[in-house]
Amino acid sequence: MYLIVGLGNPEKEYANTRHNMGFNVINKIANEYKIEVTENKFEGLFWMGQIEGEKVILLKPQTYMNDSGRSVIKFKNFYKIPEENVLVVYDDIDLEPAKIRIRKKGSPGTHNGMKSVTECLTTQNFPRVRVGIGSPEYKEDLINYVIGKISKEEADKLDEGVEKAKDAVIEIIKNGIDIAMNKFN
Repeated sequence: MYLIVGLGNPEKEYANTRHNMGFNVINKIANEYKIEVTENKFEGLFWMGQIEGEKVILLKPQTYMNDSGRSVIKFKNFYKIPEENVLVVYDDIDLEPAKIRIRKKGSPGTHNGMKSVTECLTTQNFPRVRVGIGSPEYKEDLINYVIGKISKEEADKLDEGVEKAKDAVIEIIKNGIDIAMNKFN
């Protein structure tokens, strides 16, 4: 079983922001498989079923980004999911828009949502898909940049990365992370 986690902030308020790329990927997967991620449990919206013949939980933590790990650890522990099957998708300011990067493990870097996940899981040994959002012109503008609304033109560019990340997640489910890394990195 895979736990596919998209990091973001509650969509009613933050839907059109760079920080919600993880949620956007979950939404794309759900749309492709005609799934509704609406069940509410362990501080997250989720769906449980099968994708490509594999048991999967799609999760959008509702704890706000900086506390995402609280929801993730509850799902991981309750469903006894091994850490190598907890796949986290999130935005990355160090990648250009429309770029993605898959990793088997690694540090959370400066991403507060990933810091929360690694702290709650007490490991960095889980796979992740990073979705590029680019960086602000001035680093002191970072918070406004990641949670600020984005233009239609920029949204189209960011959606290219979301689409690639969706395909990468499905490839990981179907054929494993090594094949997905070779194909998308």
